[in-house]
Amino acid sequence: MTMRFGVSLEPSKPADAVAVARSAEQLGYDYVMMSSHVLANNGGSALDPLVLLSFVAGATARIGVATSILVLPYYDPVVLANQTATLDVLSGGRFTLAVGTGWNPDEFAAVGVPVAERGSRTDEGLAVLRALWSGSAVDFAGKHTTFQQARIGVQPHTPGGPRVWVGGHSDAALRRALRTADGWHGAGVDYQAMQDIHHRLARLGDETGRDPATLELTTVAFVQPPGFPRTGPLPGPGLGGDAPTATRLVDELSLLQEAGINTVSLWMPLAPDHTPAALAWLADEVMSKMDSSK
Repeated sequence: MTMRFGVSLEPSKPADAVAVARSAEQLGYDYVMMSSHVLANNGGSALDPLVLLSFVAGATARIGVATSILVLPYYDPVVLANQTATLDVLSGGRFTLAVGTGWNPDEFAAVGVPVAERGSRTDEGLAVLRALWSGSAVDFAGKHTTFQQARIGVQPHTPGGPRVWVGGHSDAALRRALRTADGWHGAGVDYQAMQDIHHRLARLGDETGRDPATLELTTVAFVQPPGFPRTGPLPGPGLGGDAPTATRLVDELSLLQEAGINTVSLWMPLAPDHTPAALAWLADEVMSKMDSSK
């Protein structure tokens, strides 16, 4: 299994996102990913991920674009079905929708969605997306969404709709991924954490009737490339520890690969003008050595 690599975008300017995405594409990265916030926050950009990724997709030719993650309960799922199908078309099938239930009570209050409904709205929203992405006229009767003989106005480029990853480390999130998704999307996990997730996926796979081996395993990894000034703290344990080296990064990524992770998105607290050079260092010193490390 060859590990794929992405880079998490947290730009303050759209032009920065395009510059990073083009550099990543030229260097052989597989994805650029964008988080989802609707209010000003300290944890990332508030640029809308679907709009920004459309902009990035139009400025690139090969690299995948993905949300990481989009808080599904914030969105009307019928509108979101049309938006994501459109992005799948505009990107030529390069789009992956990674979703989660969210956590920020201020944002839930601002969009008028009770936090207590986030799980049920996520489950129902995923069902609505799958139904409408089919391209057929469909009926749906749920707790939050109901329609009859509805058909979205654009057929996704990808048959059946974009790939879906479900984020979260709880049993509920793992169960949701097994029931509804192509992949599971984590953050800041190490080899030991992935062993625990494997054990829980095996147990929940028996419960849901899904073979966990059919589930793609992806994660965000927080990393501070050596020699590059950081703009802020890492939001979780750093890949390679407090003083990462190329060797330590290769070793820890190899352990994640051994644990079944096949896509790692690198989140780096760097200014946009330093990011292309950091991506080049990682491609030369880390990514190029992954296959030979096995």
